[in-house]
Amino acid sequence: MRLLIVQYSGDYREAFHRLRQNGTETYHSQKYVVDSIIEISKQIEEVTLLCCRTKESYNELLQEKLRSVGAALDPYKDKSALIKLIAEQKPTHIVVHAPIPSILKWAIENNIHTLCLLADSFLTHGLRHKIKNYLLARLLNHKQIVWVCNHGVNACLSLQSIGVNPDKIIPYDWVHAVTPDYFSPKKSKSNTDIWNLVYVGAVTEVKGVGDIIEAVAKLKAKKFKVNLQIAGGGEIQYFIQRVKQLNIEDSVKFVGIVPNQTVINLMKYADVVLVPSRHEYPEACPFTIYEALCVHTPIVASDHPMFKNNLQHGINAMIFPAGNSTLLAVSLEKLIEHPELYEKISQASPQTWERLQISVKWAELIARWLNNSSENQSWLSQHRLNSGIYDSLFN
Repeated sequence: MRLLIVQYSGDYREAFHRLRQNGTETYHSQKYVVDSIIEISKQIEEVTLLCCRTKESYNELLQEKLRSVGAALDPYKDKSALIKLIAEQKPTHIVVHAPIPSILKWAIENNIHTLCLLADSFLTHGLRHKIKNYLLARLLNHKQIVWVCNHGVNACLSLQSIGVNPDKIIPYDWVHAVTPDYFSPKKSKSNTDIWNLVYVGAVTEVKGVGDIIEAVAKLKAKKFKVNLQIAGGGEIQYFIQRVKQLNIEDSVKFVGIVPNQTVINLMKYADVVLVPSRHEYPEACPFTIYEALCVHTPIVASDHPMFKNNLQHGINAMIFPAGNSTLLAVSLEKLIEHPELYEKISQASPQTWERLQISVKWAELIARWLNNSSENQSWLSQHRLNSGIYDSLFN
């Protein structure tokens, strides 16, 4: 058995060597993924981790029976090169971590056992999206792809909405080493203190970074004292210029990509965590929400469809219309001016976090799929989207 795991981005060669050197995780669950794959590799011929969007192309044996391949290409544009590279690995089983049609078609044509493990949502308005979704759903419904998994129940409902058979959809999650039990609810500050805001994620327009920068400018114009830290990589120079144009350089700091433990600390010492994703971003259930809930820091989030039911306005978060920096600023203003609201939302964090937990974890899902025993088949079936165990989360 030869297992190939295809990632859109993320360089697991770099992660493997860094974890061996100092144990530092850049992203949530990196160590969990590497450790789990090492265990799986011991039981089969070889595991290959193929990352599409790497800085350079490479093919390196990390250790016995564990290989990392960097494709250094765009999987949606360089289809032929990607398929050639995949075929060279001679996989018997493929785990696909992104909805890339060319990979699915190749796997179906070559009778490769395929598992989709996504973290995506799908836009359903407009003819172009409807056609794209229809074609993707046809591929995902093929019998060669036994299971189609997505990160969180809402993301799985999004899959169902585009026509994927709910009988083969399984919600999954990652292992969370940090829980709300490690932290305490927060008290509101007095209005004379500076309020510290944190954003963690891709620094792009569709993730709402421009919206939070504009909201800071609006709050400063009303004499509110706020500081914003932005952690992540992306279009940083562009947004630095936006900050300069708004004359708020003293209130916004770009800290770049930081280790996951630093992310936890940033959120722990922040007063508010911002999750401003616009609807066009294919969000699933971002780690930012889990981590903010763990440290009891109130969340101000957009009304992205994937946050529906998980985050409720004025109960466990403040919700604003995506892309609307004015109402984002209003939500922050309400938290600043109403201590009882701030503390109520902070106190709701543990219950909200618990509601998000899903028993199916990434590594166990792969291991049970690979070991195709009747017991494992039954376990997978019991955790399908339409099994009934998620019904309390649908409303």
